[in-house]
Order: sequence, then C-alpha cells, then structure tokens
Amino acid sequence: MSFLQCWSEPIVRVQSLSESGIRKIPDRFVKPPSGSYWCNFTDLKTTSVNIPLIDLKNLNSSSDVVRQETIDHISNACREWGFFQVANHGVSHELMEKTRTVWHEFFQLPLEEKQKFANSPVTYEGYGSRIGMEVGAKLDWCDYFFLHYLPEALRDENKWPCPPVSCRNLVSEYGQELVKLSRRLTKILSIGVGLNEDYIHQSFGGDNESSACLRVNFYPKCPQPDLTHGLSPHSDPGGITLLLPDTDIPGLQIRRGNNWLIVNPIPNAFIVNIGDQIQVLSNAIYKSVEHRVIGNSKKERLSLAFFYNPGGDKLIKPANQLVTKDCPALYSPMTFNEYRSFIRTKGLSGKCQIESLKSPT
Repeated sequence: MSFLQCWSEPIVRVQSLSESGIRKIPDRFVKPPSGSYWCNFTDLKTTSVNIPLIDLKNLNSSSDVVRQETIDHISNACREWGFFQVANHGVSHELMEKTRTVWHEFFQLPLEEKQKFANSPVTYEGYGSRIGMEVGAKLDWCDYFFLHYLPEALRDENKWPCPPVSCRNLVSEYGQELVKLSRRLTKILSIGVGLNEDYIHQSFGGDNESSACLRVNFYPKCPQPDLTHGLSPHSDPGGITLLLPDTDIPGLQIRRGNNWLIVNPIPNAFIVNIGDQIQVLSNAIYKSVEHRVIGNSKKERLSLAFFYNPGGDKLIKPANQLVTKDCPALYSPMTFNEYRSFIRTKGLSGKCQIESLKSPT
C-alpha cells in the first residue's frame, strides 16, 4: 500500500497485535539489553505521587494576595516538578468526557476504517504507530492519531476522523477551549519568571503564528508490559502540554532524581507539563521533565495530549531579561522546526535533544 512506502519499514498496528491474542510481544517492542539508553533506568525506584494540584479559580479572586499565591504556586511547580494538575480550568467537563469518548470509539473502528487516515513521516498527521524513521528501532506499545489545530494554514479537518460523525466538531470545540487555557497559562508562566505577561505568547508567534496540535494515544493491553513502554522516556519538545488521561488506571510516570513517580490523575483535571521550548526561553528556570508511559496487561488506556507550541519558523532562545553575567545563556538559538526534526527522525530519547542544544561554556 502507498502509505507504507513513506516509512522506512512496514508499519505494525499495535492494537491488532494485542487483539490477535499473542502471549509474547515481538522483539521489536522489547527494551534493549543492559548498557543501552533505555535500560539506564531499569534500576530506578518506582513510587506513587500526587504532583501539585492548582485551583485556577483562585486567579479570579478579588484578593491580590490569593492571585499572587496561585501564580507563585504554578511558578514553583514549573521550577521544581515540571508537572502539575489544574482544576477549575474553565473547560467544560462534559466536553472533556465527550471528546475522550469519541476517540475511544475511533480506536474501536475496524482496521480498514482507521487505515483511511494512515499517516506518513512527512507530517505525522493521521493514524500512526511509530515515531522516528530509524530502521530496526525499538518500538513503543502504542497507536496514536496526530492532527494539527493551529496555525489555521496547517489545519485540515478533512484529515480528522469521520466516523465517528461527531469527532470533527468535538475536536474543533475542544481545541478552541484548550488554546484559550494554554494562552492563559503562558501568561502566568511569563509573570512567574519576571517577564511581561505576553512574552511567551509573542515568542511563540502571537495569535497568528503560534502552533497547536493534538496527539491521541491509544495503549492496547500488553501481554508483557514489563518488557516494553507505552511511550519511551522523553521530554516534550514543544511549549506546554495539556494531558487528559483515562483516570481509572494510572500510566504516566515522571522521573524525579532516582525515582520514577506514578502520577495519579485527578478526575476532570488536566495534567500540565513544561516542554523544552519553555525550558529554553526561561534559561532553565522552568524545567521540562523526562516522563514515560507504562503498559497494562488487563485494560487498554487512552490519553489526549494537546501541545501548545511555537510557530515552526520561530527562533527560540533564552529571554534577554534572564541572561546576565552570572547566568549566561544556556542554549543556542534554534527554530522549533529544526528542533523537532530530531525527534521525527530519531524518535524519543530522554533529554538528549535539549541537552545537545546547550551552548558551549
């Protein structure tokens, strides 16, 4: 088929493997032996954690003290954790649930229906099952659907699923609400490091050039979840991520020191995490944190990751106001398109990309 010719090797649909009844996962999904990057973390401890939970309704308080405490809470979470959850965020709980449900319905469609939206490595837009083009690379136990939401020049709703018939309308409404929330959060993040509230927004390209995309991750049941990953360890390459997970079975883990911490999602809250571009803009005051997704042998999972990013041609570098003699710029300037091309070529690889961008001392 023509859609397979764009990839470096044939595509394997993980959901089809799971539903075939196999008891042993193919070698392509097994983590490499000791000494490789992935297994540097196999001895790390795994514990459960509640990352900071922030009530955004306090930003509307009549008290300056309460508003400032909320801004400080968010800023501290970005400095210390790189992750936090937000409640009372302004997005309808009904819209969140309907959007999550319609994507569950998509992944339960017959394979031939989903294949109509099969993606290529040119844009990654559509129904996919791998990241990166390296022949023989180890694969994650995950299928996904990726689509562009902003800028409007890249947005093509004809590439969004239909059926389910309500999917396109729901994605459009959901994306609109999450763009509003993302822009609200970038203002808070700017203020939190002493910048003008519009600094991050304008650095990303403002209303016309900032980009946004949605990746819906589907994690089928895995017969040997301890041997693979739903998503390999990585930090997000973009600006900020708003994650809507299934809440009944935790799957997201974040790395903190020598521990992998299992994030316990709060119903009707979004998990927010800082991406590499904001780490660069803040000159590493804010941290993008390595995270991964684990599999489950009993139940499938789904999560919606909404990425709010710089425009592809925007040159991202540390803010001048945050660069001093004592705190020199840590990163060399690079456009977002140049930056994310690494991942689209090589796949997920921890914090390697952001570390490679550091300016020589």
